[in-house]
Amino acid sequence: MKILVIGSGGREHALCWKISQSPKVKKIYCAPGNGGTREVGENIAIEADDIDGLLAFALENKIDMTVVGPELPLVMGIVDRFQEKGLRIFGADKKSAQLEGSKDFSKAFMEKYNIATAGYETYTELDEAIQGLKGFSYPLVIKADGLCGGKGVVICEDENEARGALVDILDKRIFGDGGRKVVIEEYLDGVEASLLCFVSNGRLIPMESAKDYKKIYEGDKGPNTGGVGCYSPSPLFTNELVDEIKKLLKKIETGLLEEKMDFCGILFIGLMIVKGEAKLLEFNVRFGDPETEVLLPRLESDLVSLLEKAIDGTLLESDLGWKEEACLTVIATSDGYPADYRKGFEILGLDDLDKDIILFHNGTKYLDGKILTDGGRVLSFTALGKDIADAGERVYSNIGSINFKGMNFRKDIGKTII
Repeated sequence: MKILVIGSGGREHALCWKISQSPKVKKIYCAPGNGGTREVGENIAIEADDIDGLLAFALENKIDMTVVGPELPLVMGIVDRFQEKGLRIFGADKKSAQLEGSKDFSKAFMEKYNIATAGYETYTELDEAIQGLKGFSYPLVIKADGLCGGKGVVICEDENEARGALVDILDKRIFGDGGRKVVIEEYLDGVEASLLCFVSNGRLIPMESAKDYKKIYEGDKGPNTGGVGCYSPSPLFTNELVDEIKKLLKKIETGLLEEKMDFCGILFIGLMIVKGEAKLLEFNVRFGDPETEVLLPRLESDLVSLLEKAIDGTLLESDLGWKEEACLTVIATSDGYPADYRKGFEILGLDDLDKDIILFHNGTKYLDGKILTDGGRVLSFTALGKDIADAGERVYSNIGSINFKGMNFRKDIGKTII
């Protein structure tokens, strides 16, 4: 098989890495890819949002299956375009992608199908939104409605912060069209957990659990990021909680069926565990990042076979086999991330890691024989271990072997298991 993976981050490197282990695969292309994906496939200079270019490439090269990594091409309708041409593609169609593409759409879906979530209101006008603050207590959460690269969520401790966030989003339009609406939401005080599910023939087939770290600084302080560390499995997922989540998944399946959103792809379910009760924070319609970097090393099954069965509508939960080992990843970031940062610095020491370390590239590029930084999140240092502490020890004993100018990383990933 010839497989095309779309995207350029750590998630896409992990996908290419796992796909390359399948005996079914003859050739992997990654568009546009990064400095790591070139080691397991061929990078193609087509951006992830260039739907016409990607479609033409897939047709010309007789691609057998396309796997979409990032959310933007899904929201733009890449799956619909490929399917119209008879191409097999794994990902949410344009209608279903609204579950991630619009916070208002997803909250309305949760409300309609009686899925436990935070209370909310949606606004398009600044004055009305400011008035709407009176209906909430602090802290509260303000979310830009559309795609903002994981940066459109602000937790506000008081009215001044809330007003400032609303002005930034609705008036100054710091998120562009992604901020045409805002969702003001009740703040849920609990512990976050992530659950990725395959979607196949109207059914949700859950993967193993994971816990990511969104804050840039130790102790979960500072601004939100796209995720700077992760581990799997999450000890939060007790038998009681798993039973509760199964009921939640049934409600989501009912909603997908009723709304005719029968896509074959991934539904990422962001949960907040509040006093043992699972509440739904958000949907994503693609593999999470950094969750993918800790789930795929634990997956024993052939990923390509799973993707094929999902597209065919025949995937069963029994098809998914998992290693007993835990997995942990720590992401090295560029100085200044998630705000302004510089890139283009050479990464040194890439050949000095222990053999049990899996290094996924998030934001790198290959130029003139060197690997350079090319993003805010740069490298994911990943290891399996007998438990989370063991995996973390392996990662942290190696992370100092690599360096680049301005390299930062959290030193507490997995140290406190929550």
